[in-house]
Amino acid sequence: MLRSIGAVAAGYLVFAGSAALLFQLSGQEPDAPSSAAFKAGSIVWGCVFALIAGFLTAHIAGRRPSAHASAVAVLIALGALVSLLLRPGDGARWSQLAALLLMAPLAWVGGVLVRRER
Repeated sequence: MLRSIGAVAAGYLVFAGSAALLFQLSGQEPDAPSSAAFKAGSIVWGCVFALIAGFLTAHIAGRRPSAHASAVAVLIALGALVSLLLRPGDGARWSQLAALLLMAPLAWVGGVLVRRER
């Protein structure tokens, strides 16, 4: 049980930490308007790290890799959904939608890749 919790926590930290690192390295404020190039680049960045997060989670968990990667996917999706619901007005929603539609499923795919590897 502890290994499962640690695996999911590690995977989510990889995903969330990569987002924080992206904004630190780029100097872009998370809620500030951004260029199309930054949006595209950050979506690719998030997708890559979501896949890595699911893959890492599945490897650490050892058993039931897809289930553990799914837990990370659910955390990513919940974070995006809560952010969408709490954001009043017409603020930019591109990052939350990308997390819901692309990044969360890719975290699950990371677990599927580990399952196929075994």
